[in-house]
Amino acid sequence: MIPDTVLKIAAFTSDTTDADGGNPAGVVFADSWPSEAEMLAVARAVGYSETAFAVPDLPGPDLPRSGTAGSWRVRYFAPRQEVPFCGHATIALGAALGARTGAGVYDLTLNAGRITVEAIPDGDGDGWAAALTSPPTWTRLPPADYVARVLAEFGLGEGDLDPHLPVRLIHAGANHLVVALKDRRRLSQLGYAFARGAALQAEQSLATFLFVTAESRTRFHARNPFAIGGVYEDPATGAAAAALAGYLRDIRWLEEGAIEVVQGEDMGRPSLIHASFGPEPGSPIRISGLTAPIR
Repeated sequence: MIPDTVLKIAAFTSDTTDADGGNPAGVVFADSWPSEAEMLAVARAVGYSETAFAVPDLPGPDLPRSGTAGSWRVRYFAPRQEVPFCGHATIALGAALGARTGAGVYDLTLNAGRITVEAIPDGDGDGWAAALTSPPTWTRLPPADYVARVLAEFGLGEGDLDPHLPVRLIHAGANHLVVALKDRRRLSQLGYAFARGAALQAEQSLATFLFVTAESRTRFHARNPFAIGGVYEDPATGAAAAALAGYLRDIRWLEEGAIEVVQGEDMGRPSLIHASFGPEPGSPIRISGLTAPIR
């Protein structure tokens, strides 16, 4: 049974009243931790790609805090497993914290590292936007035989790839494989076998495959299969957008500035993710977007 305490919020929506777009997430506030089995059962019952669980986190001498609005320990569960970091569930959590406590920057302790999320009132109503500061980023070269098997699974060849955006393993709190295609139409045609996709993601401890096409230097269309988490495709993936921004900085496509990631269009759940970043390699990415409550 889904507890009454599960909040349902769509993240990266087009506005704060339309929950038909964006990526839905569950948010659970608790005074103390449920068991892992209980959290996994809740995530499975909710059925979204991730549910965030948050417990108050009191600062201590070994746990410095930079925020002023509060501190929380956060864990993320997909229907099949716990994941280290989830961008859209963090944005949903930011909106939930805003509605619960008020606008401001909140410190979040994850399984491996600390980040922040800012709750931002949107407009004159009770809507909320949110912005997270991601974990550090990195970019690495994947094994060539692995890339070949991923391309084959999705029916892609070398001729489909954008030579200006090489295939790479990328990270901003979770691992992704970025594959850039030349043609937006080809991006819309992607499909794969679920079990084989999950096995391929497990090989490199990936959260998602990130397929993108560049509409311009600063605007990208994306699709994110998430088979390892029990979801065929995510309509908005903040962690992948953060990793993409770090990757673009690493390959000097855009050394600093801002990008937009349009996702979910091919699923009928249009989403918009904003990412901004400075020039320092590996430094965190700011990811922001609107949210809408799911009634």
